[in-house]
Amino acid sequence: MESTIKQYTAKDFKSDQYVRWCPGCGDYALLNTLQKVLAEIGTDPKDVATISGIGCSSRLPYYISGYGFHTIHGRGAAVATGVKVANPKLTVWQITGDGDCLAIGGNHFIHSVRRNIDINVLIFNNQIYGLTKGQYSPTSKMGFISKSSPFGTVESPFRPAELTMGARGTFFARVLDVDLKSSQAAMAAAAAHKGTSIVECLVNCVIFNDGAHSFLAEKENRYDRVIILENGKPMIFGKNSDKGLIAEGFNLKVVTLGENGITEADLLVHDSKNKDFTLQMKLAQMEGPEFPVALGVIRNTESDTYDAAIEQQIAEIQAKSKIKCFDDLIDSCEQWEM
Repeated sequence: MESTIKQYTAKDFKSDQYVRWCPGCGDYALLNTLQKVLAEIGTDPKDVATISGIGCSSRLPYYISGYGFHTIHGRGAAVATGVKVANPKLTVWQITGDGDCLAIGGNHFIHSVRRNIDINVLIFNNQIYGLTKGQYSPTSKMGFISKSSPFGTVESPFRPAELTMGARGTFFARVLDVDLKSSQAAMAAAAAHKGTSIVECLVNCVIFNDGAHSFLAEKENRYDRVIILENGKPMIFGKNSDKGLIAEGFNLKVVTLGENGITEADLLVHDSKNKDFTLQMKLAQMEGPEFPVALGVIRNTESDTYDAAIEQQIAEIQAKSKIKCFDDLIDSCEQWEM
């Protein structure tokens, strides 16, 4: 008798809960994308666990059909680590915001990346604390005026890519909430990656920081302002696919195909598999208007995972141990008769 493989749809991953985000919030697009990706990769809902901390983005576990845990502020990474180590068969997604992840949760974030635990982390980056009503966050731009910085913040923002690669991360991607096709491709690649997958999601907060990513999100000029990187392909961008990136010494340079004899053969080819992240970091650091902002999978390399190493270590110790059950443990202790 032949076994049939169930084909899932996005609907299979939609819970019965009412989605409580502000109308127009970019979080809706990312929720829909994640549900499509889970269906695409064929994960059974009972094998999915979504873990979150605190913030608007952290409501997402309620909206996914599967296991979910809405934990405490900044501790999503710690709980996600425990879930994956306790049950390595689960597909674990950590949903977090720029404040939850990079402020109170910053220490947990860098160590989950360093350990290379096989979890998928979606950082919803709207450059603001939305749930607590509009304070600046660790990714807010210098000079940003908010309720907690009425004269403009004097702090330099974190770049999630720099933190990820600085912690020797093996996977980093960036997506834009309104660019659904590239978002789905990046999340699918994150799911396939063995290790900590970091996906920075540029999302819009319509209430407290509307238009934070409007330079990129504007449909008319979007593809002149972003470059969607694909492994093994030349770095071409532009509405008419007539622009590209070349190396000029140790720096990157934007060129136009056809000018000064520049052809596609002169362009850099994206290598997300290169363990040396020098060029990947430069790509992740690009900002407009001089450069396009890089979207897609920027880094995707292989390394041993923490959860697999723990599982192997336990198996090796159990194989050598004389203690096979609880009675053996009791018998191994010092004993005496009264």
